[in-house]
Amino acid sequence: MNPAITLNTQNGKLELKNPIMSASGTFGYGSEFMPYGDISSLGAVVVKGLSLKPRAGNPLPRIAETACGMLNAVGLQNDGVESFIKEKLPKLPHDHVPIIANIYATNPEEFAELADILSAEKGVGALEVNISCPNVKAGGVLFGQDPKMAASVVEAVKKKSRNTPVIVKLSPNVSDIASIAVAIEAAGADMISCINTLTGMAVDIRSRKPLLANKVGGLSGPAVKPVALRCVWQVANAVKIPVIGLGGISSAEDVLEFILVGASAVQIGTASFTDPTTIFRIIEELPILCDKLGIKNLAEYRNSLVL
Repeated sequence: MNPAITLNTQNGKLELKNPIMSASGTFGYGSEFMPYGDISSLGAVVVKGLSLKPRAGNPLPRIAETACGMLNAVGLQNDGVESFIKEKLPKLPHDHVPIIANIYATNPEEFAELADILSAEKGVGALEVNISCPNVKAGGVLFGQDPKMAASVVEAVKKKSRNTPVIVKLSPNVSDIASIAVAIEAAGADMISCINTLTGMAVDIRSRKPLLANKVGGLSGPAVKPVALRCVWQVANAVKIPVIGLGGISSAEDVLEFILVGASAVQIGTASFTDPTTIFRIIEELPILCDKLGIKNLAEYRNSLVL
């Protein structure tokens, strides 16, 4: 079984050696995982979220372990886009694997500026737009919770992204994720990734305090996989553009579950914290499992769920 896939976009194609990507926020800038495996063997490397200016993130503690997962309120700590381009991107094997830059902003204009800066860089293969963030002009309402606001971000990014494919990362914290997906597809998104984290909380009954300084955070890991599968299935059947699935994936079996419900590719996230070699192991195990199950073509297997 040849694991290579092609994600068709409006402006061309994103060629992947295999359908396995890292998930933003869990793989650093990519170079941090070089001691654990060959990152050029990935389908794509998605780096941590980038903002126009450096961000210190939220106060500590900002990570809490939970049953079957973890909560994080890191607050998108990063060195800023200028530092990424000058210091991080040159260290990555972008001639051998697509580097996908995840971008964060609080208004469409900032998103567009980030898209303009990053799409001009030869080493950036695609942009992933994090719309699970507050629009400060709308009083902190998350872009990803409103179809019109989500579309406005996509339109702004597409105007400045040149021929760089644009992936939009959807939040599960909505009543109708399919309607958000349809809106951003109409606005010009080339691909969709879902899901981002679920909003959650953990408390200490002895101190009577939240475990996170931010009080609430994003839940990820195996606990969210059923929600992620449902969201991918709904989105994949609502749009025609490729869908990238993520949420609790830690095995080759998990990968095939997401492809079965409609994902064209997947991202590995929280599992990398438990074992930083996880993503490299899954890349090796996926073709073996496909051969065992008689799956000769992932494209034919995709969205073949029998209902």
